[in-house]
Amino acid sequence: MTSASVLFIGGTGVISSACVREALDAGWEVTLLNRGASRHHPPAADAEPLVADVRDRDALVSAVQGRRFDVVADFLSFTTDQLRQSLGALSGSFGQYVFISSASAYQTPPTQLPVTESTPLRNPFWKYSRDKIACEDLLTAAYRDQALPMTVVRPSHTYDHTLAPLDGGWTAVERMIQGREVVVHGDGTSLWTLTHHADFARAFVRLLGRREAVGEAFHITSDEALPWDAIYTEVAHAAGVEPRLVHVPSDAIAALDADHGASLLGDKAHSMVFDNGKLRRLAPGWHAVVPFRQGASEVVEWHLADAGRRQVDARKDALFDRLVERYRV
Repeated sequence: MTSASVLFIGGTGVISSACVREALDAGWEVTLLNRGASRHHPPAADAEPLVADVRDRDALVSAVQGRRFDVVADFLSFTTDQLRQSLGALSGSFGQYVFISSASAYQTPPTQLPVTESTPLRNPFWKYSRDKIACEDLLTAAYRDQALPMTVVRPSHTYDHTLAPLDGGWTAVERMIQGREVVVHGDGTSLWTLTHHADFARAFVRLLGRREAVGEAFHITSDEALPWDAIYTEVAHAAGVEPRLVHVPSDAIAALDADHGASLLGDKAHSMVFDNGKLRRLAPGWHAVVPFRQGASEVVEWHLADAGRRQVDARKDALFDRLVERYRV
């Protein structure tokens, strides 16, 4: 494995930073293509840096010119234009192209659970998801017509210690610490799957360089699905408080904040439970080992260790106040 090389387009995000670390530990020669700046996830010191803005075509071409990689892992393409640019710059210089899509691309709301990789892709509510679907369509056509060696990976809601996986992020946690009510969309009973980034990374690296993964799509998620009320309660208990939950219809949230509403109606408002059987056929024995109770403790501990990390979004805070005032029982 020491001779196998992987280029991460990105590599300093919540998900990609864990995948970089896992790839290095597994013996891959890792190269990172990014701008070299990240607030919470600095580039791995033992990875080769290629500093360039992936959105600058000339800089991208210059950075990868003359290079060849066994695998390219693209964490930064969100539209077909961006994907075409990266594919064009790297044309003929990789053995496998792994595109990071999103589980929000699946049929929304789903008509059957658990979701499998054969669940249709359709999301009329969220442009982000439709753009990811369009990218998948582009790659699938290129695989069929030109034998492009591509693999699609669909994360669901993946988090680490730096990311409070609640609507509003740390703003919601801070409200609970202060004894204020927090908004929970819907009635709080829909099931949601949260995946720790270390669990995701352990599975992701096992797809790299795999001939059996070419032309295929995989999601990588935990098998633990919790109601949203339980998710908020776990975070509150990690912070040593009892939550005061106010349930608000997702449509009402969307009416006041279109962007926030799109991510609810197009994703979080619906129960999402996943079958990871297809992944396990290539990664036998893999399963997520970090329960959300542990993850919630990591999130709270990291934020409380430094007051500068406890950032409150004043706009979201005010939105929550309006919703609480209207829907408080």
